[in-house]
Amino acid sequence: MPAASREFQVMAKPIGALCNLGCDYCYYLDKQRLYPDTPAPRMPDDLLEAYIVQYIAASPRPLINFQWHGGEPTLLGLDYFQKIVALERAHQPAGRRITNGLQTNGTLLDEEWCRFLAAEGFFVGLSLDGPQALHDRHRVTKGQKPTHKQVMRAFRLLQQHRVRSDILCVVHADNAGSPMAVYRFFKEIGAQHLQFLPFVEPLRDGSGGVTPHSVPAEAYGAFLCAIFDEWVRQDVGRVTVQIFDEAARPACGLPHALCHFREECGDVPVVEHNGDFYSCDHFVDPAHRLGNLRETRLVDLVDSAPQLDFGRAKRQALPRYCRECDVLALCNGGCPKDRFIRTPDGEPGLNYLCAGFKRFFTHSRPHLDRLAAVWRAGQPMERLMREVRAAGQLAAQQAGRNALCPCGSGRKYKKCCLGKPAC
Repeated sequence: MPAASREFQVMAKPIGALCNLGCDYCYYLDKQRLYPDTPAPRMPDDLLEAYIVQYIAASPRPLINFQWHGGEPTLLGLDYFQKIVALERAHQPAGRRITNGLQTNGTLLDEEWCRFLAAEGFFVGLSLDGPQALHDRHRVTKGQKPTHKQVMRAFRLLQQHRVRSDILCVVHADNAGSPMAVYRFFKEIGAQHLQFLPFVEPLRDGSGGVTPHSVPAEAYGAFLCAIFDEWVRQDVGRVTVQIFDEAARPACGLPHALCHFREECGDVPVVEHNGDFYSCDHFVDPAHRLGNLRETRLVDLVDSAPQLDFGRAKRQALPRYCRECDVLALCNGGCPKDRFIRTPDGEPGLNYLCAGFKRFFTHSRPHLDRLAAVWRAGQPMERLMREVRAAGQLAAQQAGRNALCPCGSGRKYKKCCLGKPAC
């Protein structure tokens, strides 16, 4: 079987949209309506093996990375994932490496799960929205019970077993106004890899409005700017924030890694529990169902004309307002799912988050350009933080003793870093 013509990453959903939680902002729960005759979806063994075989064959690089999503994939049970690993080993070609990623709400993880994840080298994404009060606002069971305690237990178990993991924090209308509380909570618990995913749900009336839980665009930009200001002074090289890495990549001469910010997309399709192939995780609908693995090979679906056209449309549909924007190279119009408002001159197709993206990318770019220069020179990242702190102290001295301290503590300069060396 030939390999695909380009790199791609499938989000495999062997349990479909089935989940043990009832998060009120979840965009995937209602995908269960696509399969009304399957109340308990589970990818059957023969299809699971066929998918693994086809994915290995279609992957064009020596490293083959499987990503397991849901719903909540741990509902399948540990034995199902032991079977996955066994199948991967049975079909692993000589000279090639296989890795696995698992996205989970964490509520079902225990010692046995974490021993397995550690032993098999899984990379785990854990959904956690910050401190308890903010997390439990939306991430609840179907009976509306809080989940923060269970997720924190899972996080500690992952730490104890040294499972590579990152935190996926959904930024919504309730936690967007508390950037420091969210970020410092993650630092306090020892989280080292963070994703801040904006929740955006358009109203179905086509007005360009959003649901009450959706993050306001300007608030998302302010949230990122506030966290960035502390990160660039204290945490460069210590805490990884996905969107900060993405914003730095153009300055470093690197292509975007995240599909949201690439010029074209379409290389992160979905395979559902029954083998249905969809163009994207955010476009799991009849119009974007391109086939089924039982009828069409994965490689042919990945390289199919409709899938390639779907990816090209991201660039081709950009309104003029975006094409002329001075931060275009940083966001490339963002994810197509969020392009439902109009530009100032009335052209459709502007990203709802545009104002927030523009605020953040404009705010962070000078520091990220300097970071790129430090990186290219092979110098330690601590140099950038020292420079930023020194510049901040100079600005604070000029503004006066009662100005907010540039270290990000929230205290006045005279009661914090006044008189202390910038390093």
